[in-house]
Amino acid sequence: MKTFMDRDFLLETETAKTLYHDYAAKMPILDYHCHINPREIAEDKHFDNITQLWLGADHYKWRFMRSCGIEEKYITGDASDYDKFCKWAECLGKAIGNPLFHWSHLELQRYFDYHGVLNKKTADEVWNICNEKLKDPTMGARGLVEKSNVTLICTTDDPIDSLEWHKAIAEDKDFGVKVLPAWRPDKAMYIEKPEYLDYLDHLAESVNMGCINTFADLKKALLIRMDYFDSMGCTVSDHGMEFVMHVPASEDELEAIFLKRQNRMIPTREEELKFKTAFMLFVGREYARRNWVMQLHCSVKRDNNTAMYKKIGADTGFDCMINNTPASQLADFLNALNVTGELPKTIIYSLNPGDNQSIGTIIGCFQDDSAVAKIQQGSAWWFNDNKTGMQEQMVSLANLGNLSGFVGMLTDSRSFLSYTRHEYFRRILCNLLGNWVENGEFPLDMDILTEIVEDISYNNAKRYFNFPIK
Repeated sequence: MKTFMDRDFLLETETAKTLYHDYAAKMPILDYHCHINPREIAEDKHFDNITQLWLGADHYKWRFMRSCGIEEKYITGDASDYDKFCKWAECLGKAIGNPLFHWSHLELQRYFDYHGVLNKKTADEVWNICNEKLKDPTMGARGLVEKSNVTLICTTDDPIDSLEWHKAIAEDKDFGVKVLPAWRPDKAMYIEKPEYLDYLDHLAESVNMGCINTFADLKKALLIRMDYFDSMGCTVSDHGMEFVMHVPASEDELEAIFLKRQNRMIPTREEELKFKTAFMLFVGREYARRNWVMQLHCSVKRDNNTAMYKKIGADTGFDCMINNTPASQLADFLNALNVTGELPKTIIYSLNPGDNQSIGTIIGCFQDDSAVAKIQQGSAWWFNDNKTGMQEQMVSLANLGNLSGFVGMLTDSRSFLSYTRHEYFRRILCNLLGNWVENGEFPLDMDILTEIVEDISYNNAKRYFNFPIK
């Protein structure tokens, strides 16, 4: 029997062990998509205890705790930090088969040098060990990022964000990690949302426009804000949507839809899709012109528990995957940009693993010599960033396209401890390649294998995004 999460955790062959320990483990981390608050980096936030660092904004953990029948006061409520931690420890001890078990113990090993098992029996021990280590001045936000060997972080930022904290970080010469904004204009596109008109007022204010009365006005305002993001080093966009749609409409139709919403009427579903199609085609063309990367996150239905949404808000663990992604519309959307030579580098993520093969075949239709793997299938995302999901995504990508050109893992997290997810991913990657080699499916050519491992771990993303890093 193997030792629990030892040095060779998830590495089943000698080839896998060599690829991981000698190559993948030594590569830095490039986190091109996360939800870390840049203010916490600018101010080098420190945490009073492990609950604040570990449970404060982690809807993965919250969701699992609810499935264990834990009362909400111990999750997002007013229970003490100690009591919340003890409840989490009790749940984690029974999280067999859940990636949270592995993630949490990797974090305990790497940041707190704790190699035991966290459960209800060891809760006090771990609470004391972690809190003592958090007193170290190097265990703040910046120190944790630096300990993780991170070279660059892209946060997720709304068009109306001031980016003041990015500016503060960039001007601080004592912190060597680049922190860049990523453009996330979802609120400007969600025309069906009740708060949409209020958002337009805020957007107009951010660009010193009296008001945004037309779709043309909206595009003008977005261009102004894109110029500002560009000046702050932004080269990455991100979009969250149920699916990538392609329902074309004329300019007159689009202005009529926008006017209808200005008159406080909610568009029909068809009108909504026409507007969103036009919005995405507009920004997609701008990304191509600016050499920005377009990231598309789809097949998710958010905030399904209305009662809890009203009580504690969005991003609290009540989202799910859906299976209504129309692959034909995704292909048509990419083609509409490509036919005029305005298709930017694009990464497509689906929350539904059933979309792996359709995405794998669609991206192959739009590759060209402007970049290696110009159109990417994104890493196993959210509910899929577990051992099974990662393996399935990489096997599908290898079967249908170019795995060696894959830009690899991201954290997609709000936690400064989540960088161990890159280790988790790299171990799974090396094990997959090692098994193929030792099964005679690929030659034991270490020059090629190490190049593939190092590229997927770091180098591909560095080249793909054109980030200003060494």
